[in-house]
Amino acid sequence: MIATPVKIEAVETILVDVPTIRPHRLSVATMNCQTLVLVRIRCADGISGTGEGTTIGGLAYGEESPESIKTNIDTYFAPLLKGMDATRPGAAMAKLRELFQGNRFAKSAVETALFDAQAQRLGVPLSELFGGRVRDSVEVAWTLASGDTNRDIDEAERVLEARRHRVFKLKIGSRAVADDVAHVVAIKKALDGRGEVRVDVNQAWTESEAIWASSRFADAGISLIEQPIAAENRAGLRRLTRLARVPIMADEVLHGPADAFAIASARAADVFAVKIAQSGGLTGAASVAAIALAANIDLYGGTMLEGAVGTIASAQLFSTFSDLKWGTELFGPLLLTEEILTEPLRYENFALHLPQGAGLGIALDWDRIEHLRRDRR
Repeated sequence: MIATPVKIEAVETILVDVPTIRPHRLSVATMNCQTLVLVRIRCADGISGTGEGTTIGGLAYGEESPESIKTNIDTYFAPLLKGMDATRPGAAMAKLRELFQGNRFAKSAVETALFDAQAQRLGVPLSELFGGRVRDSVEVAWTLASGDTNRDIDEAERVLEARRHRVFKLKIGSRAVADDVAHVVAIKKALDGRGEVRVDVNQAWTESEAIWASSRFADAGISLIEQPIAAENRAGLRRLTRLARVPIMADEVLHGPADAFAIASARAADVFAVKIAQSGGLTGAASVAAIALAANIDLYGGTMLEGAVGTIASAQLFSTFSDLKWGTELFGPLLLTEEILTEPLRYENFALHLPQGAGLGIALDWDRIEHLRRDRR
């Protein structure tokens, strides 16, 4: 049976500014507010799909900003998409990739909205369009990023007590290496085996600094080191992976399947942080994961600190991975002070539980979003 074409009627891009519950300190920026870029695609059959393209720290982290995502979708993507067949997300995205370079985050937002609409049309969860889920929940790590040791320890104790998280990733790299190591070791000792500790350096160290720190982290029982050196230093990442006594995870170096293949071929990482936005969309992220699994590289479900839409889109895909050894970091909505869903995502027993409904399986509170959107405030 051939599906009847359904035209895309409108593409709307919305900037939503939401304060964070506390400063979120990275090596490249300190965030006190997150801007969500929501994309809503309306189709002729009355179905609307929603996607999200959210960045970290404006242009401090990458080459796209919330403002550039909106401008490029509105100016270039939307006119092309209008009138196209909404029942063929793959064909629509192939055209976008053919005509427009880069813009991975913008493309990810549009692709998510297209697949959300199509899954609703078929009456299945979005995960079923990517082979079907093998798990109904994904474990979620919590990032400690206040920069204050005692405050981070108190925060870890609270979420442990609430059975919300038992894996902690520490954002480091903005201070002297010795100070960062002391900060991490102190938190690890305070948790006393009750929680796992990992670190994310966001490319801040030199290769020699990473070698020095990794030895001390191994002695302290730190379980994972994420992107310790610059993404362009792939040879250095390979050397660290061979030398380190702690697994090395690739993150900023992974901008899609081509990067994944190069890193896997060189065996320049032990773990891949898979991110839908950084991979250019759901299909790109699925390919990154497939390359990793074929190369016996472990998987971790990463985040760009998305709100509920990007978070649950990521969870829908991650739920289909045959192996997800290092869990996920899909805590973005918990970092925000405002709720944009009519029913919040369910975080219980150290995991995010996936909804069972069609598409993304969530209902957005559009009245609340209207209040928060930048152009209406």
